[in-house]
Amino acid sequence: MNRFFGVILLTVTSLIAYGWGATGHRVTGHIASKYLNKKARKALERILEGQSLAMASTWMDEVRSDSTYDYMTDWHWVTIPDGMTYENAEKNPNGDIIQTLERIIAELKSKKLTPQQEREYIKILIHLVGDIHQPLHVGRGDDRGGNDIKVMWFRTDSNLHRVWDSDMIDDSKLSYTELAESLILPSTADVQALQKTTVREWAAESMTYRKKVYSIGNGRLGYTYSYLYFNDVRLRLMQAGIRLAGVLNEIYGK
Repeated sequence: MNRFFGVILLTVTSLIAYGWGATGHRVTGHIASKYLNKKARKALERILEGQSLAMASTWMDEVRSDSTYDYMTDWHWVTIPDGMTYENAEKNPNGDIIQTLERIIAELKSKKLTPQQEREYIKILIHLVGDIHQPLHVGRGDDRGGNDIKVMWFRTDSNLHRVWDSDMIDDSKLSYTELAESLILPSTADVQALQKTTVREWAAESMTYRKKVYSIGNGRLGYTYSYLYFNDVRLRLMQAGIRLAGVLNEIYGK
């Protein structure tokens, strides 16, 4: 069996972590809502039927239990081995997070979707902008984005993916609004710079965190690991929220 397709099969047939947990995704949505312009905010209130970006952010994980949405399974991640770029990495025939984000954004801009399609595409967009900023959703291809790296989180069995998805976040004991409000937000110039970046640049940024992410010593993680890297989690959540707002303003705010 081709190694790449073996990785795909393992991903489809095994339980995988979901990306940022519910708290992380809602932080991204909450931050994005602060940076919407008036026109985009009004359009999104109509499309989402009053649901907030924060609460819409987890839809893509919630429908995993519905087999009619199985086609979206591989959209949450992408494999880019060390030393490679997305352009020269082997592509997943089922799609990946980069291809999906680029396509979803283009289709939303086309204004040719039905109301139901548009609503679902917005929810996918919110979710995947969050996921691509979680470093382990841009995987190196040999450990299912850290799911196969077994670690201890304090005294609880975990894996490296889950530590970044939710363990560090949940251990802060903050609600999504408290965590969002605790973030240090950038200047107007920095916001504009963040919003000029592309989906592929977001993925490349996530790859730069690999050395930190995999610095796990004997695999017994806790206070020290969180002290070293929780600020990186916070930064990625903030960047995701601001960039999500930039995309939504580009689509609906002009």
